[in-house]
Amino acid sequence: MEGRLRSVTFPGPAGALEGLWKEASEPRRGSAVFAHPHPLHGGTLHNKVVYRATQALARSGWETLRFNFRGVGVSQGRYDAGRGEVEDFRAAMDEADKTAGRPMVAGGFSFGSAVGLKAAAGDPRLAAFVALGVPLATESGRMLPVPVVPSLFVVGEYDRFGPPEDLARFLAGRHRMVVVPGADHFFEGQRELLGETIAEFLASLPAAARPAAEAPA
Repeated sequence: MEGRLRSVTFPGPAGALEGLWKEASEPRRGSAVFAHPHPLHGGTLHNKVVYRATQALARSGWETLRFNFRGVGVSQGRYDAGRGEVEDFRAAMDEADKTAGRPMVAGGFSFGSAVGLKAAAGDPRLAAFVALGVPLATESGRMLPVPVVPSLFVVGEYDRFGPPEDLARFLAGRHRMVVVPGADHFFEGQRELLGETIAEFLASLPAAARPAAEAPA
């Protein structure tokens, strides 16, 4: 059954943050946080790629929080060039943990993926990471950590903000990388395939990231 969607407000380091909480389909597996693209280029929690990703997460059993970074929508504070936004992401992880518990999946699109990689690095609550359109060819994509948990990296064939060859060098074979044929940075015309790719990855997660009932005795 399709999970409900509700508006939420939760505390962030620069003031209250605005979010949308998507309830998961059964069986429920844990919580998830997913972040939007660059605030100075129109990025919000209503972005179409973010919507598609959160739908895939919720339908795969993950209670999912998407949120607006500081200064976006009704979230308080001001844009902080990715520094304060890392703390916003961590505040969203705390909120998701409090609301739906662990294990947790984190992720983001474009700027949101870069911020998420920094925010989630080393967090013991994390079971997996989903990164879409990591902007490795931009300022936002510098000095990013590679996750130690199972991760999915998806890039469009013609993404000029983070070309597939840049992503391949960054990952060096350490995680699953999917190149979407014919797609640009925004996955225009390929978002259904994007959702299917995310769902397939979530279904492949190891037993530690599955419901207790599915774990081996």
